Amino acid sequence: MSDGGIFRDEFPITERLNYLNNCSLTPMPRRAQAALDEYARLWSEWGGRAWYSHWMNELEALRADFATVLGADTDEIALQPGVSTALVAVASAIDYSERDTVVVADIDFPTDGHVFLAREHQGLKVRFVHSPDGVSVPLEAFAEAIDERTALVCTGHVYYASGALQDVAALARIAHAKGALLLVDAYQSIGAFPFDVHASGVDFLAGGTLKWLMGGPGMAFLYVRRELSPRLRPTALGWWSQTDPFSFDVQHLALPDTARRFEYGTPSVPTAYAARAGLSLLREVGIDRVRASHKRLSQGLVDGALSHGLRVRCPTDAERRTSIVTIVHPDPHRAVDALRARGVIVDSRPGVVRFSPHFFNTADEIDAAVTAMVEVSAARV
Repeated sequence: MSDGGIFRDEFPITERLNYLNNCSLTPMPRRAQAALDEYARLWSEWGGRAWYSHWMNELEALRADFATVLGADTDEIALQPGVSTALVAVASAIDYSERDTVVVADIDFPTDGHVFLAREHQGLKVRFVHSPDGVSVPLEAFAEAIDERTALVCTGHVYYASGALQDVAALARIAHAKGALLLVDAYQSIGAFPFDVHASGVDFLAGGTLKWLMGGPGMAFLYVRRELSPRLRPTALGWWSQTDPFSFDVQHLALPDTARRFEYGTPSVPTAYAARAGLSLLREVGIDRVRASHKRLSQGLVDGALSHGLRVRCPTDAERRTSIVTIVHPDPHRAVDALRARGVIVDSRPGVVRFSPHFFNTADEIDAAVTAMVEVSAARV
């Protein structure tokens, strides 16, 4: 294999390491460093005045950037410090008096279940749909689990430990046919392939900038379908969720009829600067080019692993996964350490070593990673 990654100059880490851990945290782009430097300059030179001269505008621009990525409207976006808080906000807004069950897949990210398990003492029931192979969950299994008592289905767009894509548009139709709402955890998917949230029909969708969006930790978003916001009253909120937060009215709660009612306190400004920088790079690269590189690079990993007798726990068809490729290993933590010693940066999940190349990675790096993984497996590290 020989193929060059694109925009590699944006990522200084590529000069030192074979970095294939992008679905845990992409390395910092140069433009994100520059954006953080600009934030620091404004804070140093302007102090609190920077709120009104620059930072408020930056936050509004970030909402618009997130909306563009999703194909949403700006007023359908709430800024969030993380996907966990986004899920908590949605969970707090649902009426469970007549529908007391939430459906989650047993291979979803832990938060997707934990947020609702924490409400079991209030009478909420959490029904887990079993994955037959640890890779994905058939739509038929969801259809069987969703019934007239189901208030909400909460599940991932992409399963974090296998990279398997889920047909959320079909799942939305199944949920809606039973009168349930659909909340999608899209942290593993947004920025990896084209997606139109309106066309999908999902009710809520949460994601963040830690992974494919290249904006670092500490900034996330929540999409709320326009028709839903006025009907829902979140109880997990803060002063930033008010119609006019700067009225400083402690005695009255006045929520806007937009996704803003799902926000909390003052958003983090430095993470907003880094997030906008990452999103600008994504626009420059182009989402179609990202998807093409992901399919090519991840297929190289799958084919290389299988050709050397390694087992994968992910879809072998590139159309059915993102750039996440998971290779089975009896001690993934030790394997990750051994790969790190060879200059290959990846991550572990239960029972597997997880590789996640991004568009800046090269085919030569994929070949080197496969060789290193074969060595580590042969050494029974």
